[in-house]
Amino acid sequence: MVGRIHLFMSRRGGQTRGARRGAASETVIRRMSACAARAVVVAAMLATATSAVSAEESIFAYVYTTDLLPQGGKEVEQWVTWRHQKNSGTYDQIEGRTEFEYGLASNLQAAIYLNYAWTQAYHNGPFGATTPPEQFSDYATGSDDFFNAKRFTGVSGELIYRILSPYTDGVGLALYTEPTVGQNFFELENKIIVQKNFMDDLLTVAFNFTWAPEFRNTPTDPTDPTSVKSWGMETDINFGLAVSYRFMPNWSAGFEFMNEHEVNSFWFNHESNNGYYLGPTLHYGGERFFLTATALWQMPWASSHTDTVPGALVNGYIGDNDFERFRFRMKAGYTF
Repeated sequence: MVGRIHLFMSRRGGQTRGARRGAASETVIRRMSACAARAVVVAAMLATATSAVSAEESIFAYVYTTDLLPQGGKEVEQWVTWRHQKNSGTYDQIEGRTEFEYGLASNLQAAIYLNYAWTQAYHNGPFGATTPPEQFSDYATGSDDFFNAKRFTGVSGELIYRILSPYTDGVGLALYTEPTVGQNFFELENKIIVQKNFMDDLLTVAFNFTWAPEFRNTPTDPTDPTSVKSWGMETDINFGLAVSYRFMPNWSAGFEFMNEHEVNSFWFNHESNNGYYLGPTLHYGGERFFLTATALWQMPWASSHTDTVPGALVNGYIGDNDFERFRFRMKAGYTF
């Protein structure tokens, strides 16, 4: 109707007050439409950013979250872990993992890993004896030898099933299993993963419980290369807590805390070692690429247990088996 009045008055060479109001209304409507269009664009951008954040992205180096790849999504990850210093002597180990992940469904993710390691150790064990680290425990070496070795340590598979999402259910919950097979070694690592987001997903809190029985074929006399090997087992029972805050677009920072236990059984019977680690974490996540780094220092809170090896515990620090004074891990991933 406004258009008709406007057209009629134009033909007569003038405008009524109602026509001018109609023209003004059209202008307001056009401006409102433009604002609405801009709002839709902004909303779409925010939705895209939110989906990018909630997609699979390792914002922590040690603790897992419930964020998974979308169905059909693919990602390649490279891990590098440096383990440094025992309670005495010299010790370094570099571990590498190359991983391919695939989203089987919106709540189910599979992966395969290739694992490899290099180490050097000298007078690093209890009472100053040279002791190979856990990944090389099937080697035998003399107490005063300089140990240096590298190896392909095995192949791992992984399945993560998400039961709840922190974005739609308020809290995230997922189950994780990872079998690993290597030379003289087999492990079945299992996790319960919990995640809670706060402050419009700017703050992420994650908790992991890990139960991982492992079997190793090791020499009965670790100082004699000719000694007979026998299979033994131990179980890692670990608790991990991590917090990260996105302080600017694509960047997050926080901390990770690990409490790790080794027991010579399937549960908490015959505990040999426990250790506590704490340190900062930093994460960058782009559209397809991410990089995460975490440094952890062992806290002097370890204590003696029924199966603790004599000399492995010094001033609250445990230096036996899979424990060291400092560890650093970096993860890089590319999604395609």
